[in-house]
Amino acid sequence: MRSIAKTTCGLGVTLGLALTAVIGVAQDKAFAAWEPKKPVQFVVMAGKGGGADKAVRLLQSIIAKYKMAPQAFTPVNKPGGSGAEALIYMKGKKGDDHTIMFTLNSFYTTPLRQPALGIDITTFTPIARMAEDTFLLWVNSDRKDINNIDDFVKAAKAKGKGWVMAGTGKNSEDNLLTDFLNKAYGLEMKYVPYKGGGKVAKQLAGNNADSTVNNPSEQLGFYEAGKTKALAAFTPKRLPLFKDAPTFKELGKDFVYFMQRTVVGAPGMSAEASAYYQDLFTKVFNTEEWQTYRTKKSLQGSLLSGDDLMAYWKNEREIHRQMLVKMGVIKG
Repeated sequence: MRSIAKTTCGLGVTLGLALTAVIGVAQDKAFAAWEPKKPVQFVVMAGKGGGADKAVRLLQSIIAKYKMAPQAFTPVNKPGGSGAEALIYMKGKKGDDHTIMFTLNSFYTTPLRQPALGIDITTFTPIARMAEDTFLLWVNSDRKDINNIDDFVKAAKAKGKGWVMAGTGKNSEDNLLTDFLNKAYGLEMKYVPYKGGGKVAKQLAGNNADSTVNNPSEQLGFYEAGKTKALAAFTPKRLPLFKDAPTFKELGKDFVYFMQRTVVGAPGMSAEASAYYQDLFTKVFNTEEWQTYRTKKSLQGSLLSGDDLMAYWKNEREIHRQMLVKMGVIKG
């Protein structure tokens, strides 16, 4: 009897484990089975031709090239209001598994500046940080009198409020950097916003602006054509593509600034869809095409997703809140 009971108990345990395994496999299959049933809107909270727009179109092409998804990913530019248009649109897509967004640091600054929008970034779905973009200070190559930061400060001081710094959006990343430069070097540069980094780069190349703080991806074509030059970088170390441009830290100003290039899901996206997109963009991140693009455009930062990405958002939001307080844009 003792041996029979022992055998029966063992059989029960075995059957229980087998049943648990079967249920687990079934759940995994159901979890992994979700995929887009219609084209996916890939919202860009910036204009055409800028760093975010270029990145999204590359990501889209990689997904299509390797047939990574059963449906097309369609870029939709919504640059209005320094990203407010895109944020409001995404908020209205609550629970939508077929709408994602590629975001910048206006993901933090715009809700902080405009609380009436009712945007809480922690309600959005953290999918994948694909990179952190870098910034450099640029001038037109026609300015033979400006070859370093000292020359820049001298020229900008001489022109005073007439010196135009072109950027993307009011109180955006470019505006923050302009404010830093004004305070750090005692300048009075006038900040003029445009819709998209591509337009900003053209303003400098066409001598319609005195300087910009474009990302490499936005200014690179003009730089390679010899129309613009980089004076200094807002990075911890010199960028390999711009070895002659010292960091501001080297120049005695301990200031480093990056911009996220992140895929965000709509608020209330299903766990199945979130898992699908995280897996998809992890695969995209590891492709040769994306890694080559990161190198060529001086992009940095590792892949982040899920809880790690949400923690990153919360930390960056606080950093930007403090910056906006110092600028006098919002109250502490």
